[in-house]
Amino acid sequence: MAKKGKADPSLTKKIFVLDTSVILYDHDAINNFHEHDVAIPIQVLEELDNFKSGNDTRNFEARSFIRLIDETSKQKLISDWIALKKTNAGKFKVVLNENPLSTNAEEVYGKGKTDHKILNAALSLKEEYPDKRVVLVSKDICLRLKAKALNLNAEDYETGKIKNVDELYAGKTEIHDFPVALIDELKKQPFIDAAEIELPPKNGNHFYVLKNKRKTANVFYNNSLKTISTVSTDAIFKIKPKNIEQAFAIHALLDPNIKLVSIQGNAGTGKTLLALASALEQRKNFRQIYVTRPIVSLSNKDIGFLPGDAKSKTDPFMAPIWDNLRFIKEQFIGDHKMLEKIDELISTEKIAIAPLAFIRGRTLTKIFFIIDEAQNLTPHEVKTIISRAGEHTKIVFTGDIYQIDTPYLDSESNGLSYLIENAKNHPLYAHITLHKGERSELANLANELL
Repeated sequence: MAKKGKADPSLTKKIFVLDTSVILYDHDAINNFHEHDVAIPIQVLEELDNFKSGNDTRNFEARSFIRLIDETSKQKLISDWIALKKTNAGKFKVVLNENPLSTNAEEVYGKGKTDHKILNAALSLKEEYPDKRVVLVSKDICLRLKAKALNLNAEDYETGKIKNVDELYAGKTEIHDFPVALIDELKKQPFIDAAEIELPPKNGNHFYVLKNKRKTANVFYNNSLKTISTVSTDAIFKIKPKNIEQAFAIHALLDPNIKLVSIQGNAGTGKTLLALASALEQRKNFRQIYVTRPIVSLSNKDIGFLPGDAKSKTDPFMAPIWDNLRFIKEQFIGDHKMLEKIDELISTEKIAIAPLAFIRGRTLTKIFFIIDEAQNLTPHEVKTIISRAGEHTKIVFTGDIYQIDTPYLDSESNGLSYLIENAKNHPLYAHITLHKGERSELANLANELL
């Protein structure tokens, strides 16, 4: 068994041992440990071999990592330490299946499990290099706890992780006791030079609720133009905002100068509905409206386990989007012309609803692109989606960072949180967090009390 006691803090040189979950999260992870060395257990390569086929993001990450290692090693043996190509980076090697002398994870936790062999690889490095601090890096909480029980340092992979999610940018500031004269002026003029109004300085686009007793002005600060404009509460495509946060979201969704929008909020706050209604309102400005969401497997079973063809397999996952579209159609009951128009948009695929994996390789030009449940994406997936945007395309991410269905992601490490934190000051970006649920009083009860 492992000896009791804390790791020696004087060991400044480190060896980071990465498990499979880290590679599938970020294939470039080995280049993110600065001057320290990085080791990969041979079992990780074996697991990546099982992931290399397929069109899912984790399959792309596995293939990218395998190619990266091949390019790094060239004619050298990867069982020996190899210098990484990145400037001031450490060395890299693959650890073969070795049993540590003092503590054997397989004897403690059981034989035959890959995780326990990965633990043994890290423990063997700890014995081989007593002058270095060996750290197991994993997105798997259970594996980290097992490592710590064996007196082996273990950490989560921190790259792309938000430090304080409770202080994540919300996109809105409420100011009380704002001068009444300025509130009245804002209601008279659609645009005012921001220099004429003293507001807390912001480096990006931002929404303000300006209050003075019973008087209120809801405004948007455009960082590029340095202007303040009032925010309308009018309905779009017969969907009327039920609170000012929803009006802020619609304003961002309709602004042609804002190319990237994120909407964060609990279930029932209207994220997807507002995005879809805004897209339909602007349907003539875009070649196609594309609505998608990542498919999260249930009960550890992939989509291939479901019966039927591709459409039959994916329809259950897309059902919430169809529900929102059906709700919008219900607003036009009696207007047969508009109902036929919406049906025509669907039949001609002017509105396309499909899983995120199905859009790989597509050119996103002049498309209103809505990604629902974006909290189930990794930061790398979000970056990949945005990087494929062509001319005249608008991308909208919606989701709830506290309702994550993907293993190895949490409120701090998911792609939606990463986007909000890193894009908040960009002139093409706007964000709003929706707090008030509008689905029903019963749904609000679940969010507030349960």
